[in-house]
Amino acid sequence: MIDKKKLFLIVAIPISFTVLVFLVIFYYIRSEKALRQAPVIITENERKISSPPIPEKLEFCGERVPLEDFDVRERIDREFLVITYWHSATLLYLKRANRWFPVIEKILKKNGIPEDFKYMSVAESGIINSVSPDGATGFWQLMEPAAKKSGLEINKEIDERFNIEKSTQAACEYLKEAFSKFKNWTLVAAAYNMGIDGIEKQMERQKTKNYYNMFLNEETYRFVSRIVTLKEIFNNPNKYGFYFSDYDLYPVIETYDVKINYSVNDFADFAKQHGINYKILKIFNPWLRESYLKNKARKTYLIKIPKSGEITLPEE
Repeated sequence: MIDKKKLFLIVAIPISFTVLVFLVIFYYIRSEKALRQAPVIITENERKISSPPIPEKLEFCGERVPLEDFDVRERIDREFLVITYWHSATLLYLKRANRWFPVIEKILKKNGIPEDFKYMSVAESGIINSVSPDGATGFWQLMEPAAKKSGLEINKEIDERFNIEKSTQAACEYLKEAFSKFKNWTLVAAAYNMGIDGIEKQMERQKTKNYYNMFLNEETYRFVSRIVTLKEIFNNPNKYGFYFSDYDLYPVIETYDVKINYSVNDFADFAKQHGINYKILKIFNPWLRESYLKNKARKTYLIKIPKSGEITLPEE
């Protein structure tokens, strides 16, 4: 027979332990709820949102930005605030630029266009093949008439506005045409947004040839200011709070060209024949708009394929 003392201990200990656990859980829940309801107090040392520094001197393509003009300075200040505090977007721009700027720089140089215009691709599209609501397409946001005027092919199967090399060349053609009229790169940048005719009309109406003395629409004002600001931030990212290692940047992926002058019934099969899949083919050739190419005219196209070892494909 178990005596009463031992029986009491056998019963009391588990009950006491259960009650203790219950009390711990109960008070933990109450304390968590109290913490959630408590106001968040930010100390003066923690509140460090400040206006990003604007350099004493800024220039675009060797042309000085007149920061002594209060309106110019405030427009530049707006873009510094937007770009520096939209952290996720700006970091993406910096990452993408590592992959695409080398391609763009080479074509700009070949055409005699100042390298600063590479930042225009960031201002236009964030260096991504985007399509705007009004149909402007690709890195350089080319409208269909302007693209076709530069010789780009646009139809159901192909849209070369998505081809970075060809679209950059088309953008260069427009920039060269604008410079032949204005002899000023800042006006050229404005004309890319507003149109050559639009800038010419404003120059005549306002009786000035200086972009910074012109009263223009908000979109063109912001466009030029954004390019100038992007150039400064890209050249001094740490100064504006952007830190990253080389590992963070999107790498250049080497490719080789496969020349075709025939029809392709199925690009998924074509991709497998070259050791990749349809997704990779489309990523490197976004100008191919269908899964096939009729090519009745037997035109020659160059299909980009990543070199061996440049990418790794998941197993099926």
